[in-house]
Amino acid sequence: MANGYLLSRALLKFQSESDDLLEELSAVARTPDGYLWVGSDEFLTVERLTPMGNSTYGAHHTFHLKDYINLHDEESEIDIEGLDYNDGYLWVVGSHSLKRNKPKGKKTQKDVARLAEIEHDPNRSLLARLPVFKGEILPTYADPEQEETLTAAALEHIDGHNILLEALAEDEHLGPFLAMRLPSKDNGFDIEGLAVNGNQIFLGLRGPVLRGWAIVLEIQVKAEKPGVLTLADLGDGELYRKHFLDLNGQGIRELCLYGNDLLILAGPTMALSGAMQLFRLADALAHSEDTLWSQESGRLTPLFDLPFTIGADNAEGLALVPCLGEETALMVVYDSPHPRRRVSPESIYADIFQLPELSSAD
Repeated sequence: MANGYLLSRALLKFQSESDDLLEELSAVARTPDGYLWVGSDEFLTVERLTPMGNSTYGAHHTFHLKDYINLHDEESEIDIEGLDYNDGYLWVVGSHSLKRNKPKGKKTQKDVARLAEIEHDPNRSLLARLPVFKGEILPTYADPEQEETLTAAALEHIDGHNILLEALAEDEHLGPFLAMRLPSKDNGFDIEGLAVNGNQIFLGLRGPVLRGWAIVLEIQVKAEKPGVLTLADLGDGELYRKHFLDLNGQGIRELCLYGNDLLILAGPTMALSGAMQLFRLADALAHSEDTLWSQESGRLTPLFDLPFTIGADNAEGLALVPCLGEETALMVVYDSPHPRRRVSPESIYADIFQLPELSSAD
């Protein structure tokens, strides 16, 4: 694959100098009114940026998720890994993963012991929807166009995780990884992609990757009671579908719907630096059973490579935006950005790539 064509860059101006925010951007979404919404994997908040003209977004405002939905607690991190907008809702997903402690590099025996410590942050098991209107997140909103009241809600909590992990516990592919309590950076269970079409939700897994095959989970949700979502029956009692993808051995780092197609950002699983690639899965909305897609199928197509810098510029978030006469281009935000992106303590550049012409699938 050739490198993607860089159309432009967008300047994101925050009212914070926090490295935990600007150096840890992990998700981005754009609402039709032009606002950008970004998340950090270190925070319990989502951040709104307003279009200021000349490819600049500013007037930073923070929304605390605990003001709209019930979190497991008010301390553990959500590890936000995906944002998407659909039908009046901003959707948020946490990684649902476990984490292994990092050595501090000071006292050898203590560091060895730290490598054996696996931690569980309950708030990572989060999938939530938030009504948005004119740049504001609201607990409820009566939408005259849809003739319904939109309500903030999160997937049902169960024993420190949620109903999705409960459903996957017996899965023949994913259940063993959950039972072994493998952390995310050890090829354990780790959600890093989110794309939403109505109540149809796609969750991309960074891990596990099974013999080189990455996994997209497909679920639907429905309101169980005020503020609580549950998994909907997809037919025959099934609560989820699995779509296996040949992404050259890589895991999924983000998802983005483009019409009926799914754009897939692929990159290394575990704690590796490596090249990242963009793929397209054609007609992703049209399947009623588990699927497996090779690149030879004609439905799964590599589009382009993203520029690669060892130890920096880990692409994490995707959003479709208009740019320089292009009705639809692809914005990318980065975790561990190269220092050249940090143009001031409070500002950072995102990239905007041209999308290639996408012909219909055979």
